[in-house]
Amino acid sequence: MSPQVSDASASSSRGQPEEVDRISQLADALTLMLVSGVGPITRRALLDRFGSAAAVLSASNAQLRQVRGVGPELARRLTAARREINAQDEIQICGENEIEILVEWDDAYPALLREIPDPPGVLFVRGDLLPQDGLAVAVVGTRHATQYGLRQAERLAGGLARAGLTIVSGLARGIDAAAHRAALVAGGRTIAVLGCGVLEIYPPEHADLAREISQSGALVSESPPRMKPMSGLFPQRNRVITGMSLGVVVVEAAERSGALVSARHAMEQGREVFAVPGPIDSRMSRGCHALLRDGARLVESVDDVLEELGPLCFAVPDAAGRSIHHPAELHLNEQEQAVLDAIHGASTSVDEICAASRIPVHRVLATLSVLESRRLIRRLSGTRVARP
Repeated sequence: MSPQVSDASASSSRGQPEEVDRISQLADALTLMLVSGVGPITRRALLDRFGSAAAVLSASNAQLRQVRGVGPELARRLTAARREINAQDEIQICGENEIEILVEWDDAYPALLREIPDPPGVLFVRGDLLPQDGLAVAVVGTRHATQYGLRQAERLAGGLARAGLTIVSGLARGIDAAAHRAALVAGGRTIAVLGCGVLEIYPPEHADLAREISQSGALVSESPPRMKPMSGLFPQRNRVITGMSLGVVVVEAAERSGALVSARHAMEQGREVFAVPGPIDSRMSRGCHALLRDGARLVESVDDVLEELGPLCFAVPDAAGRSIHHPAELHLNEQEQAVLDAIHGASTSVDEICAASRIPVHRVLATLSVLESRRLIRRLSGTRVARP
């Protein structure tokens, strides 16, 4: 179970040895994260060399200097970190504000994010991350969106949310905000990844939207809760947006848009990249058209995204290592689910499905047509079907 921050400081002095050890590990992970100059790449290099945050913070100056990217000043900060940084202050802030701290070894830490080359060592979460958020798509784009772009973001994010996918974006003005709002209107889940702390909402006019997101998903940041927005943090957070997602849909982007940074991260992480075409004379569509020329998948409808992601959805594990369902499975009625559950292996006959589900053959045949239209099964012949 992931550390519940509100319990951490309270139990640090009276907990069982196992609990005290867990809190100590959490404090060390936070301390390392709070050292100025330790970004995701340097952090990964340090952990690869020493094995744990505790070992990094206990290493000598000479040992630290042997790590690529660690100069004399950073080595000094690391050796002094336990004396100069009070991680318990951050733990207390989180506890007082119902913010969960997730570290890489926690079950609730997003499995997809753990796979990227430079995952955050610590995530601060306001709201809830659920296993079903393993089926997520990022929808991003320019802050200076046109009415065309806003319409497409709302249409695609709303449709994907209704299909059972979690919508991930960055809470920025324009396309990001439209995607979050559309997911909420559709009754779906959405996650906002911030370039500041989860208690310092930026832009400030999105405070109400952020509150809604925390109630129907989560606000996520790798920065401490009270970290003010800084320009350098926003490109860094883009890798988290794509790292938590199976793919990224770029709705509208100029040639130098931050959304293109997200697309580049997605490509480097092995995620699917989708782009929405726009008017040929629109400056805000030039980035999307460049992505399409470079091989991004053209998106005209939600089906274009679902068709491409279908096989990936089956492969996404939850915290217990089980495969998460295809998004279309999240909206099956009882009969459809019973028929789907009766299909096993590479080939299942209609007779076998009837016997396992105890549903009459005429209803099984009708249900198979529905499942086939949702791309949850494929027909092998007139009487045999299989899962993709």
